[in-house]
Amino acid sequence: MRRYRFGEFILAPRRRLLLRAGREQPLIPRYFDLLVFLVERRGEAVHRRDIFDRVWSDVVVSDSALSQAIRTIRRVLGDDSREPRFVRTVSRHGYRFVFPDVIEEDDDGDWLEPAGAPSAPHAPADAPADPFEPLLERLTRSPQSAADDEDRREAAELLHARGTPEALRRLGTRPGHVRARALLRDTRRDVAGAGDVPIVGQPAALATAVVLVMLRLRRAAALAAARWASASFGGGLAGLLGGLAGGIILTTVPGSRASLGVAPVLAAIGACCGAAGGAGVGAGLSVAESIVRFRRASILIAGAAAGGGLAGFCAQWLARWSLSALVGVNIEIGGGIEGIAIGGAGGLGYSLATARLEGGLAAPRGRGRLQVATATALACACAALALALAGRPLVGGTVHLIAQTSRDAEATLTPLGRLIGEPGFGRRTAALIATAEGALFGVGLALGLTHRPRTHRMSRAASAVSTRSH
Repeated sequence: MRRYRFGEFILAPRRRLLLRAGREQPLIPRYFDLLVFLVERRGEAVHRRDIFDRVWSDVVVSDSALSQAIRTIRRVLGDDSREPRFVRTVSRHGYRFVFPDVIEEDDDGDWLEPAGAPSAPHAPADAPADPFEPLLERLTRSPQSAADDEDRREAAELLHARGTPEALRRLGTRPGHVRARALLRDTRRDVAGAGDVPIVGQPAALATAVVLVMLRLRRAAALAAARWASASFGGGLAGLLGGLAGGIILTTVPGSRASLGVAPVLAAIGACCGAAGGAGVGAGLSVAESIVRFRRASILIAGAAAGGGLAGFCAQWLARWSLSALVGVNIEIGGGIEGIAIGGAGGLGYSLATARLEGGLAAPRGRGRLQVATATALACACAALALALAGRPLVGGTVHLIAQTSRDAEATLTPLGRLIGEPGFGRRTAALIATAEGALFGVGLALGLTHRPRTHRMSRAASAVSTRSH
C-alpha cells in the first residue's frame, strides 16, 4: 500500500487517515474514498460517472451527493473552489486533483508525526470573532433558488464542524429554526464527528419532522421515481414469464382442453398484475428508503406493505367492478390483504439483504444483487404460501375461480392439480402455484429495485475517451 504527501497533508489509504501537520482530519468513509480516488488519478479529469462507479458502487445517489462530498473535501483541505489548490471542477465532466507536488511512498514503518485530537479545518485569517452567528444567519435565511439551498446546506455542514451542540443552543427558536433544525439533522451524517440533532422533545417537533421528510424526498425524487419504474417493470416481467410458463404447461398437461391461445392471455394477466404490484411495492420501498436514517428495516417493511396494499385494493376494486359490469360475474376477489402481505414480505427480504448498505439507495452488483433477489424471493414465496394455506389465492388461483364460473372456459387449472397427484385444483396445487408466483414476483421486484441508472454505469472506455477530450 502507498501513502501520499501533498503540502502539509499525509493521506494513508491503508490506515484510513488524513493528517494535516500531524493532526487527523476526519472524513466520513465515502468522502475519504473519493479523496483517495482523486489523488490516485491526479492530473487526470475524472468523470462524475467514474466516481459514482468507484465510490458509490453499491448504492445509487444523486449528483448533489457528489457535489456535497467535494464541498466537504475542499473544506477539510482548506481549499477554495474559485482558486483551487487541490480539487478543480472540470465543467460538464467531473473533478481533477491539481496539486502539483504529490509524493508517493511506501506506507510502512513508524511515520506518523505526534498527533493530537482531531481538528477542524484551519480558519482563514479574516475569520469573524464569532464563527457561529454568520453561519446561523445563512442557515435560517429563506431560500430563493437552488443556489440558496446549497448555501444553506453548506452553512449547516460548517456549523457541525464548529460544534453541533453549540449551534443548536444558539439556534433556539429564532425565525426559520424549523427548517434550520431539519437541515442540521439531514447533514449530520455527512460531517465526521457531528453531534446528534434530536427532534422529539424539541420546539415544533412535528413541523421539523415534516420538513425533514420533504427535504429528503425532494433531493431523492428523481432516483425514487426511477426505482419505482424499474420495480414496476421487474414485477411485470416476472408476471409475464410466470403467466406464459403456466399457460404453456397447462396446454401440454394430459387431459387439458386449453389451447395455445391461453398462454398469451395468462401472460398478459400476469404482466398487468405483476406490474401493478411492483409499482405499489416499489413506490412504497423507494419513498421509505429515501427518507429513512434509523429503524430502517421496520420503516421499509411498512412502506412496502402500504404500497402493496394500496395497489392491491385498487386492483381488487377494479377487477370486481369489471367482472360485474362486463360479464355479470360476482365472485370474491382478493387483492388488498394479499398486497399488504406480499409487500411487507418483500420489504423484509430486501431490508435484511441490504442492511449494511448506507449512504444512498441500495444497488449492489454481482453476487450482492443476487443475494438481494434471493432473500426477497424467499420472503415473498413464504408470504404467498401462507396466503394460499389461509384460502386467499393469488393471480393463478383467482384466474381459476373466474374460469370456473364460465362455461367451457379453457383457463381452469384443474389439470395442473392432476399433474401433481390431486383430483382437481386442491390445496397443494394452490399452494404450489402461489409459492411460485411469490418467488417470481420477489425476484423481479428485487432486480428492478437494484437496477442502476444508466448515468451511473458509464463504461471505462467511454469515460477514457471523454477524459482525453478534456
